[in-house]
Amino acid sequence: MAGKRSTPEQTVAKLRQVEVLTAQGKTVAEAVRAIGVTEPTYYRWRAEYGGLKLDQVKRLKQLEAENGRLRKAVADLTLEKLVLKEAASGNF
Repeated sequence: MAGKRSTPEQTVAKLRQVEVLTAQGKTVAEAVRAIGVTEPTYYRWRAEYGGLKLDQVKRLKQLEAENGRLRKAVADLTLEKLVLKEAASGNF
């Protein structure tokens, strides 16, 4: 059963909610249940976004998208280079 996905901004807000609830004396399990996610999801989010501010999360996502585009460009150029190398050597 697939649930809905949260944006990074929503994720950071939910992590802050858990921090507030645990500071008020609730256990992590109760706080996580209150925001509507499972404990493994909470710990995965905390590992990825813990300690980040909203602007930092936006920048992280921009950098990840840029990294993906650059990796694709390098792969395309490498493939072109290999094709041209084979064509130049006469292996048709």
